Amino acid sequence: MPITWAQALTWRMRRQLLEPIGSESVAQVVRRLGAVSSMDEALAELAVRTRRTTSEPGELASALVDGEVVKAFAFRGSMQYLSPEDGGAYLAVRCAGRQWELPSWVEFYELAPEDWPAFRATVREALSDGPLTINELGDAVTRHRRYRNLKPVFEDGAGTLIKPLTWQGDMGFGPPRGRRHTFQRLDANPRWKGVWELDEAGPHVLERYLRIYGPATYDHLHHYYGSNLAAPKKLLKAWIAQVEHRMVEVDVEGEPHYVMDDDLDALMATKPAKAVRFLPGHDQWVMAPGTQDIHITPASRRDPVTRKANLVVAGGVVCGTWSARGGDLTVTWFEEAGRVPRKAIAEEAARIDRILGRDLELSIVVGSSA
Repeated sequence: MPITWAQALTWRMRRQLLEPIGSESVAQVVRRLGAVSSMDEALAELAVRTRRTTSEPGELASALVDGEVVKAFAFRGSMQYLSPEDGGAYLAVRCAGRQWELPSWVEFYELAPEDWPAFRATVREALSDGPLTINELGDAVTRHRRYRNLKPVFEDGAGTLIKPLTWQGDMGFGPPRGRRHTFQRLDANPRWKGVWELDEAGPHVLERYLRIYGPATYDHLHHYYGSNLAAPKKLLKAWIAQVEHRMVEVDVEGEPHYVMDDDLDALMATKPAKAVRFLPGHDQWVMAPGTQDIHITPASRRDPVTRKANLVVAGGVVCGTWSARGGDLTVTWFEEAGRVPRKAIAEEAARIDRILGRDLELSIVVGSSA
């Protein structure tokens, strides 16, 4: 069943609400993507808004306040927006490595594996009256004699210690206070479905990846869940084995890739599109398959992608970058990407103008991605 890369990427753009642009809510966009990086809030909001036909500034932050999305440490230990309904599946996978039980952790924090249930309960109790900053949380926790040794850890930000508390679903990020993060109990959110059982979560997230980021290879699955969520290889192989009977192989220009069997007809019927889209830096479009995937990020264009440049994609392939400074919107089209689709760029630039609420003067330059 051969298909072209143009077909494969067009189908993937449709699945990721990029062609056509979706009408789903903020929460539905986050759920569709599985996770949205929030290391840079402006980029996180733009990742959601570029996938919606109508949107408003601040809508992602409002969705967090309303409990429509949650935020926790997840992929690669960084902050992610997740769905309260199935975000717990991704966290279950993140927990599978049980990093907090490593000897180095036990020695440094003086918390043995059997100490964690009580420690987690203390954290949840401290958050019972509402969100706290990390310093406030540290003050509450270290009032307990058992945890006084952790006072310097909390004073230093407790960046590593608190990650397993979000992985295990004890807490997530709350609304910020100015520039300070706050944390709140996840189980206070009625939409929160908890951290899933691992044997259910593993196959679920693999299937979700194939439905949203497919056609994909086994290497893609190992990158996304092994490298990004630290899923143990043995477990990952077992989860793949549980899903394999519903996976079907497709030939994408001579390379074997996989999709879920009930997605095959839609994939095969897809007609290639040349849609041009402006995406924020580190968007899931490029990060989920990995920047080494040359069919989306050609090797010569990898550097700006990894440096978090805002990206111009055409037909799903990274072909340039864009930036908005002052009253100017500058598109740099990579010379090796071929003919400049000026009309499509102008149409997408107008859409970005509306999203940003600015009247920007577009200029297109042709340059090298190297």
